[in-house]
Amino acid sequence: MRQAPLERFYSVIPAGGVGSRLWPLSRADAPKFLHDLTGSGQTLLRDTWDRLAPLSGEQRIMVVTGRAHRAAVEAQLPELADENIVLESEPRDSTAAIGLAAAILQRREPGVIIGSFAADHVISGSTLFREAVASAVAAADAGYIATIGITPTEPAVGFGYIECGEPLDIPGAEHASAVSSFVEKPDLDTARTYLEGGKHLWNAGMFIARADRLLEELARTKPELHAALVELAAAWDDPATRGPAVDRIWPGLEKIAIDYSVAEPAAERGRLAVIRGHFQWDDVGDFASLAKLNTSGRSGELAILGENARVLADAASGIVVSRADRVITLIGVRDIVVVDTPDALLVTTSEHAQRVKAVVDALRLGGSSDVL
Repeated sequence: MRQAPLERFYSVIPAGGVGSRLWPLSRADAPKFLHDLTGSGQTLLRDTWDRLAPLSGEQRIMVVTGRAHRAAVEAQLPELADENIVLESEPRDSTAAIGLAAAILQRREPGVIIGSFAADHVISGSTLFREAVASAVAAADAGYIATIGITPTEPAVGFGYIECGEPLDIPGAEHASAVSSFVEKPDLDTARTYLEGGKHLWNAGMFIARADRLLEELARTKPELHAALVELAAAWDDPATRGPAVDRIWPGLEKIAIDYSVAEPAAERGRLAVIRGHFQWDDVGDFASLAKLNTSGRSGELAILGENARVLADAASGIVVSRADRVITLIGVRDIVVVDTPDALLVTTSEHAQRVKAVVDALRLGGSSDVL
């Protein structure tokens, strides 16, 4: 039986960022969220839409993306209402993206509850996901900023962590806890300690709040940024005023992640609630996690991605992503990463997959923007 959408709930999908640790597959003109990385036959963006539509309804999903990606996003999401695509002239990090969405939606529908979910994450377990979001909505309705933390299944060092504090008494969110602290990506020994202790969750970057509460928290910590976003929102729904406002205001917006501008300050004030999520989640942050995702975590196997990939392997494991026509042969190599595109080739190992971002930074500094 199909369940009704959650009351007063609006989904927001920030579809930004290049996913530089997945270079050369992910590029500025074809970012991570526009790829099928799971073999589902759909892009990560489309998967995200399909996951959120039952929770909020198709007419209550807003996508925030770059101007350059408008055509691709609209092609992926033909159901997306025109007034619900918010175009950034240039990236200004997640506070600007989510804060502007909150300000626009609060003007349209005072008291609306918004949930922000990245366009490029992989989630399975729709019932468990809905239960977690419904609990977060209840916490948001009670005045908290809410986040969903993922129950760790291994001592992962590629994720940030949330330390759970005391349980909170919130009707409809029986398993909500206060957040004691946010922890950056730990070393392996620390991650093992977190896993054994049971108080830490993976930080999945999901935030649910009443739009007015989120803006109130932002006004407390970043008053200038808050004022600029509210001014933008006031001009947004009139095409005659939107363009001039964006040209005047957007370049001066502070670049800061919402974790730092809203979530951490709210936690310090005891106003951040975390809901423990038991569904499967992965941010597909590098090729090592992509390999694990496509082999169901089985070590010793070789994942092959690419519609026409031509790969011969003997005693090899890891991942091959092929976007070129050449034959790729692997013999006796373990945990290898090979990404072959017409204009760039990456070869590394799973152990060093996080270092791909440094290569991208070096290419940018060296002026090789044609391959980025």
